[in-house]
Amino acid sequence: MAEREVRTVLTGGGFFEGPRWHEGTWWVSDFYRHTVSRVTADGRETVQFEVPGQPSGLGWLPDGSLVVVSMKTHEVLRWDGSSLSTYADLSEHCCGHLNDLVVTASGHVFAGDFGFDLMGGGDATTASLKRIDPDGRVSVAAEGLQFPNGSVVTPDGGTLVVGETLGNRYTAFDLAADGSLSNRRVWASLGPEVTGRTVEEVLGQLAVAPDGCSLDADGCIWAADAVGGRVVRVAEGGEIVDAVAAPEGLGVFACMLGGEDGRTLLMCAAPDFYEHNRAPVREAVLLATEVDVPHAGLP
Repeated sequence: MAEREVRTVLTGGGFFEGPRWHEGTWWVSDFYRHTVSRVTADGRETVQFEVPGQPSGLGWLPDGSLVVVSMKTHEVLRWDGSSLSTYADLSEHCCGHLNDLVVTASGHVFAGDFGFDLMGGGDATTASLKRIDPDGRVSVAAEGLQFPNGSVVTPDGGTLVVGETLGNRYTAFDLAADGSLSNRRVWASLGPEVTGRTVEEVLGQLAVAPDGCSLDADGCIWAADAVGGRVVRVAEGGEIVDAVAAPEGLGVFACMLGGEDGRTLLMCAAPDFYEHNRAPVREAVLLATEVDVPHAGLP
């Protein structure tokens, strides 16, 4: 594992999530400030808008508008540059907070939810992956996932890979032009099969808890390891081929490749993920380091 300098880009967050690189700047959600911001490479933050229902995953539709998860209202909202509107209501299919999303080149949106009351100490159960079609229709794309979280779409548009945070694995699907999924398979096994019901029991068994992630040009996934205080670079099959540790006392809960050459790895870090600890304070930070292989969508 290469030694890398990890620098601080921005401090003062509640809990950063959903980092994206778009049109020359970073975009990031903050759960507990309820904000979506643009952040320059040198750390200047500009709040773009607020999401009272708690923002998470971000993505851009083919028309250039931004969609963002409203976690507690189980909605995906659309930002047209001046106002927010409801793009889709997923309440019928959610059993916990709605969380991260990914948008395909054709405009299909895939989003996962927790599946249970994580912050309230509910028993860990599986959840579904939801699909929003370009015409706004909502359906369940896949069921029985263990906390479906950060996801990527391969550059050819033919494969969707979903991280199962409480499942020690990444799961892949063939992705058709109409957004339908098939040929479900394990893309990377990161540890043994998880058993148990309580969150504490499950977390104690995880070798890697894949959270927010990014696909690089070699087909590897950089994943935030929500239990390991690090990001890991995972090859198909499950081998961890690189890792970057966060400073002591911080966990990493999302990451994204970006920057002008696609080789800057931005990391969302905080002491833990529990709402009762994070909401009252401003201890979350954005960290960055440089890696060798760029984002899959950049040279």
